[in-house]
Amino acid sequence: MAQQRNRVRIIAGKYRRRLLPFPDVDGLRPTPDRVRETVFNWLADRVENADCLDLFAGSGAMGFEAASRGARKVVLVEKSRTALQCLRDSKTLLAAAEVQLHSGAAEDYLARSAERFDLIFLDPPYALTLLPALLPKVGRMLKAGGCIYIESDRPEQFTDWRVLKEGKAGAVRFALLAAESSE
Repeated sequence: MAQQRNRVRIIAGKYRRRLLPFPDVDGLRPTPDRVRETVFNWLADRVENADCLDLFAGSGAMGFEAASRGARKVVLVEKSRTALQCLRDSKTLLAAAEVQLHSGAAEDYLARSAERFDLIFLDPPYALTLLPALLPKVGRMLKAGGCIYIESDRPEQFTDWRVLKEGKAGAVRFALLAAESSE
């Protein structure tokens, strides 16, 4: 069964070493362990008690990792019903009360939500090339001093954003961004 081999490991925190299943869904590719480890090292002083949004949750790797490391609230948004059911199962398995699930498209969530977040994980399916269109919309949801994690398979230009940190692992390019006017 595909779900048995599709697992993501929580790296650190209260859920560390837990393996969470994820389904075979087009465009779903969890952030690799070594990238997550790097990103959460960068975010070490920002995660505890943070309000986090994982806009294209997929496997939930980034959101559950943030929850494991002490985030106050983690909102996971996922469009795929199959992936959403796996996220529900993982939330139940971990008894992760700080995790909230929202079913639907990321764009719909952005249009209807007035919430603001300290950390936003923005990792849409690479084939959709959504980052340039989504960054301005996501920016309005960022609290002062907050940052956005982005992941892509190509170099991106960031108008109105300051790159705090960036890296590359294989084909994965990733960065932490802050609004030009913050920090």
